Amino acid sequence: MDRARTDQDLKRGKEAGLWDSIKETVKVGVQALLIALVVRTLLFQPFNIPSGSLIPTLLIGDYLFVSKYSLGYSKYSLPLSEYLPFEAKGRIWGAEPKRGDIVVFKLPKDNATDYIKRVIGLPGDRIQVIEGVLNINGRPVKRERIADYSTTDAFGQPTLVPQYRETLPNGVTHEIIERDGDRGLWDNTQVYTVPANHFFMMGDNRDNSTDSRDLGNVGYVPYENLIGRAEVIFFSIDEGAAAWQIWNWPWTVRWNRIFKPIH
Repeated sequence: MDRARTDQDLKRGKEAGLWDSIKETVKVGVQALLIALVVRTLLFQPFNIPSGSLIPTLLIGDYLFVSKYSLGYSKYSLPLSEYLPFEAKGRIWGAEPKRGDIVVFKLPKDNATDYIKRVIGLPGDRIQVIEGVLNINGRPVKRERIADYSTTDAFGQPTLVPQYRETLPNGVTHEIIERDGDRGLWDNTQVYTVPANHFFMMGDNRDNSTDSRDLGNVGYVPYENLIGRAEVIFFSIDEGAAAWQIWNWPWTVRWNRIFKPIH
């Protein structure tokens, strides 16, 4: 009897130990999930580049961190904001983006799709493109022709296109490309007057970017739709390569882009 009782005690002890281990694992998992949720909601959100609208600054296959705290918080700072059962206007701890910042925002057309573009126009600005040259408040923005950029044309074929170094009125400098020269679809536009509490966004790939120039699809972006500012590339892989195929990383990862600050 004593031996039988001892065996039962050992069995119960093992079961209790296993249960305690499971509870501890679940506890750690829940804590990690909560920390990740807080970080994603309040601090940084990962974002990957699905299109070439910001070439040459950002490439398809770039993965980057977007800082939420830099612009404050609105309803759209919350995960799955399009499914929230309440409406919330405005921002808390808000800070307006600077001209030249690259920001992620919810597309005004549906308030659900994540978009990423460069801030070109601030509230009250008058924006126009004339023969490919960006004009802000009636003055042409300085652009300097630099080495041609290697990309693909509208049919996916390799080609060299004109590349410029553009300097915005606040001194922010970045590169743009003109795939169709200075006679693309959006290289001659109307004058856009940016409404209060809105921003005018453009891609650096000027002839291959659906942005605020297209009022029907993007238009002016409300301040509350801004999610955060793009800060740094934390991973980058060749277009068409699968990030989960780790065995191909030595050849497909763009090592020179990892931890590259975004300007």
